[in-house]
Amino acid sequence: MQTTSYVYREGTTPNTRAVVSSKNKVYAPAAGQGQLTQIGVMTSFSISESRAVDPIRGVGYGDQVAELVPSATDPFTISVERTMLYLANVYQAFGYHSGIDGMVRSLKHHRWPFDIKQEIVFSELVNAEFPTVSHTGPATLPFASAVSHQGSGIYAVITLFETCWLNDYSADFPAEGTAVAESVSIMVTDVLDPNIDGDYGEFIDSGNNPFEAGQGGSQRFLEVPGAVSVG
Repeated sequence: MQTTSYVYREGTTPNTRAVVSSKNKVYAPAAGQGQLTQIGVMTSFSISESRAVDPIRGVGYGDQVAELVPSATDPFTISVERTMLYLANVYQAFGYHSGIDGMVRSLKHHRWPFDIKQEIVFSELVNAEFPTVSHTGPATLPFASAVSHQGSGIYAVITLFETCWLNDYSADFPAEGTAVAESVSIMVTDVLDPNIDGDYGEFIDSGNNPFEAGQGGSQRFLEVPGAVSVG
């Protein structure tokens, strides 16, 4: 597929402190590759998630919110727009045997889910500045992982979107402009950092814990745990 064509030749990216989209690398199990492969000629990669937060109130206490209670999080969604190529369409980019690789032509032909990996690669400027410790690898930097490029250790924030399903597909064949764009919407089962051995779940260190040194949180929860209020 895309590993031999000049269409996928990489260019340079400016070194800035702000994240630029050309530093965002997205990998999926391209058809016939047997491994996660960077998706080429992708014109848009958008991610979003949301959850409802329910207000708890009390009758007789006026217009006052006692507590906000988060509901279950909706599945993470990804939207991808990609230019259609004769030898590689968007189904093939995500591992399905479509186009010249097989019979898949519809969402109903998808029998298996797939994973997506995103790497927000640091610029060389930021790589030299972050953090103030020796660059010895992910063991000393739990929130950034090293990616190798021609022998140089460049750090990246890596996210694994696990067990994904395509749930929407469209293709636009315009009379003017002529280039054909394909768009897919993707639902994600789980999102995680694949390089961290820490605990996900109930005891994840997610920040804003008022009972941990160096963290803030809300002043509503600054009381000592287990203390009994007498009034």
